[in-house]
Amino acid sequence: MVDLDSEVPPLPPRYRFRDLLLGDQGWQSDDRVQVEFYMNENTFKERLKLFFIKNQRSSLRIRLFNFSLKLLSCFLYIVRVLLDDPTQGLGCKELNRSCSINQNYTPGTIDWSPIIWVNRSLPLWGLQVSVAVISLFETLLLSYLSYKGNIWEQILRIPFLLEIINAVPFIITIFWPVLRNLFIPVFLNCWLAKHALENMINDLHRAIQRTQSAMFNQVLILISTLLCLIFTCICGIQHLERAGNRLTLFDSLYFCIVTFSTVGFGDVTPKIWPSKLLVVIMICVALVVLPIQFEQLAYLWMERQKSGGNYSRYRAQTEKHVVLCVSSLKIDLLMDFLNEFYAHPRLQDYYVVILCPTEMDAQVRRVLQIPMWSQRVIYLQGSALKDQDLLRAKMDDAEACFILSSRCEVDRTAADHQTILRAWAVKDFAPNCPLYVQILKPENKFHIKFADHVVCEEEFKYAMLALNCICPATSTLITLLVHTSRGQDCQQSPEQWQKMYGRCSGNEVYHINLEESTFFAEYEGKSFTYASFHAHKKFGVCLIGVRKEDNKNILLNPGPRYIMSSTDICFYINITKEENSAFKKQEKHRKNHESKLSYHGASRLPVHSIIASMGTVAIDLQDTGCRASSGATLALPPDGGKEGRRPSIAPVLEVADSSSLQTCDLLSDQSEDETTPSDDEVSAGLEYAKGYPPYSPYIGSSPTFCHLLHEKVPFCCLRLDKGCQHNYYEDAKAYGFKNKLIIVAAETAGNGLYNFIVPLRAYYRPKKELNPIVLLLDNPLDDLLRCGVTFAANMVVVDKESTMSAEEDYMADAKTIVNVQTLFRLFSSLSIITELTHPANMRFMQFRAKDCYSLALSKLEKKEREKGSNLAFMFRLPFAAGRVFSISMLDTLLYQSFVKDYMISITRLLLGLDTTPGSGFLCSMKITEEDLWIRTYARLYQKLCSSTGDIPIGVYRTESQKLATSESQISISVEEWEDTKDTKEQFSYRGNHRNSTSSDQSDHPLLRRKSMQWARRLSRRAPRHSGKTAEKINQQRMNLYRRSERQELAELVKNRMKHLGLSPAGYDEMNDHQNTLSYILINPSPDTRLELNDIVYLIRPDPLTYVPNAAPSRKDSFCNTVGQDTREETQL
Repeated sequence: MVDLDSEVPPLPPRYRFRDLLLGDQGWQSDDRVQVEFYMNENTFKERLKLFFIKNQRSSLRIRLFNFSLKLLSCFLYIVRVLLDDPTQGLGCKELNRSCSINQNYTPGTIDWSPIIWVNRSLPLWGLQVSVAVISLFETLLLSYLSYKGNIWEQILRIPFLLEIINAVPFIITIFWPVLRNLFIPVFLNCWLAKHALENMINDLHRAIQRTQSAMFNQVLILISTLLCLIFTCICGIQHLERAGNRLTLFDSLYFCIVTFSTVGFGDVTPKIWPSKLLVVIMICVALVVLPIQFEQLAYLWMERQKSGGNYSRYRAQTEKHVVLCVSSLKIDLLMDFLNEFYAHPRLQDYYVVILCPTEMDAQVRRVLQIPMWSQRVIYLQGSALKDQDLLRAKMDDAEACFILSSRCEVDRTAADHQTILRAWAVKDFAPNCPLYVQILKPENKFHIKFADHVVCEEEFKYAMLALNCICPATSTLITLLVHTSRGQDCQQSPEQWQKMYGRCSGNEVYHINLEESTFFAEYEGKSFTYASFHAHKKFGVCLIGVRKEDNKNILLNPGPRYIMSSTDICFYINITKEENSAFKKQEKHRKNHESKLSYHGASRLPVHSIIASMGTVAIDLQDTGCRASSGATLALPPDGGKEGRRPSIAPVLEVADSSSLQTCDLLSDQSEDETTPSDDEVSAGLEYAKGYPPYSPYIGSSPTFCHLLHEKVPFCCLRLDKGCQHNYYEDAKAYGFKNKLIIVAAETAGNGLYNFIVPLRAYYRPKKELNPIVLLLDNPLDDLLRCGVTFAANMVVVDKESTMSAEEDYMADAKTIVNVQTLFRLFSSLSIITELTHPANMRFMQFRAKDCYSLALSKLEKKEREKGSNLAFMFRLPFAAGRVFSISMLDTLLYQSFVKDYMISITRLLLGLDTTPGSGFLCSMKITEEDLWIRTYARLYQKLCSSTGDIPIGVYRTESQKLATSESQISISVEEWEDTKDTKEQFSYRGNHRNSTSSDQSDHPLLRRKSMQWARRLSRRAPRHSGKTAEKINQQRMNLYRRSERQELAELVKNRMKHLGLSPAGYDEMNDHQNTLSYILINPSPDTRLELNDIVYLIRPDPLTYVPNAAPSRKDSFCNTVGQDTREETQL
């Protein structure tokens, strides 16, 4: 066996632990050489150069000392002039005792002795000599230290020559005392002082590591140049006129100011030619030097106008300002920000500092020159990645910083990367500045989790598109809620729907502490639903959520079991916040309403119905069994069908009786259609479970409890148009889906699509209402037909990223608009939901060039915009109906968060992006024929709060828009004649529903006569009598033309379907929505009458909140037996 210890060599002494402690002495015998670096800097010259030139602080001190010496020499010269008397002739007596000064001055002769000789006292001469010696020594030393091999370059410099002229004569007088009274032009030291001042400013910038603006430096140079010119001229004229008028310094100052200002009074003028020559020379110098200085100043001023200058530190500390960081500033983005930001009263005194790396374009410049904005908006051209630009914007003193992404970039990921770097730079420079960041891609969101508020565009976009398929016009609802409006839009219109729609659009979300509120203080200790109903009944406000004092999470409609506390923060929807409201008691009006809405006694309803009215989910009042969450119908009470008696509604209890409360557990799936799967579902293997998705597409996505498949579907089966070994289907109809499809037309399947799928698969959606989702990455006609567009419920068109950037900004939506118009013409019955880049392009959706009503709405939009409305586009029919929206309209959500820090959280809860335990969700219910007994919105509110615990927040209403083509019933259009059968069905259907007056009248063929007349007034182009006849004829011709065009398009689609082997049976080309208009009423008044087919937006309590304590054990056992084994394989 080999001895391993003998093979390992011993360590050298210097690596032993003992030698490390005691010191290794063996290194002294090594061949080591100690090297000293930078020996050239140890020389005497280098040390002097380091002290006088290289070192910023010591160099600054030297410059300051030199500047002081020059100012002192100029001051001594002024003292000498004030003490001098030119009549004494001291200089002549010293040279020649026989010389005398001629006191009688005659023109044409010049006595040079007063010019050459001056009266200089001995102490003054000693001070001037001392200053001259020090200055000369310093000049020679600096010339020696800055010498680089060319001595003439040092000698011929103007500062060096001036120093020689001013210092050497004084040194000569030391050795030749007779020249002690010789005149020396010491006043030229002012130019050396100017030169020293410029060097001192440069060294100051280097020493404190801060760069002053070039504008400040240039102004300083200009002022110092002008002062030096005036001082030189004053001293020169005064000295030369010693042989002439013998002017004082003040007279010389007066003469120079009058001369340089081009006034020229002529009362003081030079008498001898040397002084006249000096004036000519100084004027020539001024004409050369000053224009150059002014030109440089003007250039810097123009550059400063482009770059924006600085926001002063004094203003930043005494005034409040926010900073807006963008990569490129467009006029639409700017106006949206300014209008929304300054819409809040408490922000009127704030300043907005815009930090943008690009130069201001002409439109932005014109807007910022308007007095309303020029006093409050400051534009700075600079980058957020540079500390000096952040310092210019005084980011560390800002109240907030808004960082917006450029959505018009071709590469949106690159735009996000720029936003992330800006956020990092701002956080590094100003850690305490609140950050409001807009990001485009959800996968980039986790990089900026430190920001105070983040809005991810694709998250909100896809979530709104998904909810539009379930709750119509959710995008319009959210857009109106996050915009600031006073509800005064279109109040002068003759159209009733426009008045109601405009007034209700002013509703926003506000917050207040319960104990400080007049609205909600009396409901302390009562249930949430009780407080919400009675606050709406009494004040017309809609209480939608609360937040506990010790909890940051907001709860939307926590349900009847939640008891209101005095420390709760209440969130409500109203036209204005409570602090801006005045309260007037109306006792008589209130008593009338109480008598109408009062409860008529417990004997009117069975006991089990009263107990069911306190339930937490949708319960049939005639049966205490559980129902599906979406199957809520406002069933008529058993005793409410008697004639002559108005049906009663159970009251909303102050506190829910938990002992007698019979809860329903949605997770148990007790409905028959869910617990007993059909044969088709069993054969297809569609077995659902409820749980969290096992995989997250990006970091930062909120986990959502939703419907999942037990087994993972193979990837090959995801292709709808291609068969595989598992199935042979090649089109959507072959799958035999029970529910209608939802088609998503997108350019790519990005991570944001996750937020479209999850709300449609949320756990509170009944299984029978889960619509199949088809992703269409390209939309030629053949693919549209294969994916089932003819029987789809909704088609969602997502704006293509590749077309968001265009040479002309508003052309970015051109391809999307034309494609949607094609779909609209080919499949008129299809509900199309479109996303656009620019809100202004919404007017082109479902465009009808000769539609009088659309033209009238166009003129209405222009009038509202001229009045200053921020929501002028809201009256466009596609937007009001929720068929189109622009994600840029949600920019105001980020702006509002500065005042309402809860708006992003509430919006995410409404859209289903976040799920908080105990918080409700947004859903909807449709008013059917059986529900019209409710009659008013207030009774609906009471019915929902007392039965299901739901909180209604608005109504989506659809009205008929059949414009009368003639003014008599005798004239019948061709289209009405061909659709006689449909018309008869409508009349018979209308005869059975007289409970709602407006709904009955909306179907009448002459209802829209006033609307048509109003539209004609706004768009009339011809004389009155001839216009009516021509319009009738034109309308009939258009109906014939439209009919033939539709038939042609229908034949095209049917032939193509036959060519692809598809059955054209499901294609109905004549069923369209062209004759209807839809709009939203947010938080309507309690006396608003319900109409048939109204869709009510509800915030339903979280079903998981009311699961009994024993229920989770049952579910846990189910999950343990089934879910744990399949969790990793579960897919949406």
